Amino acid sequence: MPYPERRLRRLRRTPALRRMVAEHRLHVDDLIAPLFVREGIDEPQPIESLPGAVQHTQDSLRAEVLELAELGIPAVILFGIPVHKDAQGSQAWHPRGVVQLALAALRAEVGDDMVLIADLCVDEYTDHGHCGIVAADGTVDNDATLELYARAAVAQAGAGADIVAPSGMMDGQVGAIRGALDGEGFDQTVIMAYAAKYASALYGPFRDAVDVQIVGGGDRRGYQQDPANAREAIEEVRADVAEGADLVMVKPGLAYLDIIAAARAEVDVPVAAYHVSGEYAMLKAAAERGWIDGDAVADEVLLSMKRAGADLILTYLAREVAQRLAQS
Repeated sequence: MPYPERRLRRLRRTPALRRMVAEHRLHVDDLIAPLFVREGIDEPQPIESLPGAVQHTQDSLRAEVLELAELGIPAVILFGIPVHKDAQGSQAWHPRGVVQLALAALRAEVGDDMVLIADLCVDEYTDHGHCGIVAADGTVDNDATLELYARAAVAQAGAGADIVAPSGMMDGQVGAIRGALDGEGFDQTVIMAYAAKYASALYGPFRDAVDVQIVGGGDRRGYQQDPANAREAIEEVRADVAEGADLVMVKPGLAYLDIIAAARAEVDVPVAAYHVSGEYAMLKAAAERGWIDGDAVADEVLLSMKRAGADLILTYLAREVAQRLAQS
């Protein structure tokens, strides 16, 4: 009797056949490399919980970006670690803030050959570790925080950012940023919204990287999304697109593939996935112990995000994946 499924096996028989009929592929153009730049250091500082990642100086950051560009990686996203922090996070919009200086230097170095993205939040810059102005009752004042984000967006665009990426999960942040950018003549600056950002336990290594601790032991569950909920993520995505987001992001990526798929089905703008620090660190730790084939699992993880519908992937694997792709 015939076995129709044998057609599938025939198409898997050789590497060339499998490559020919592959539905999804990783490409270097899919990758965005997250990079950290720190004030007050003379040489790059390794991040123990993020093997292979460092806190860069301005000089080492420029060298890294040039090497990533040579590998064909189209974009980087910058996170800053300032020397001085305050209650408002004013270094986020200071003309000589660490990310603004980095953007200006990189723009002069790479021109339009690399897309420069600036993470737009204030938690790295506040002395309390929250993503906005903290009210007397300990909650974050959503509406007062929007003004800070608007100022940071204008500063980042003025320094040379192609894309600003608001990550604070304040209601109305995209609309406030779009209005501020357009009002200052930066109507061509792109907004990539962290539209579905969950209050995840997978951010620990990232917080090591940016030296963020919430004072008093609080958390961000009041403004980031509940991991138990999926429908509200799509509401957030729709709201951000309606306010003017040009791209939307789901964060984390691997643990939220269902949200990536739902977002892809809901909107027509590009969808990005953030393969976050904890997801990366677990992979690296298991590979170091010989429990998994690190390269194979890395490719499988990133392909899962592509398969779910991600057009772009922010990942600390960007350099090594680009190097493997160049050799294949």
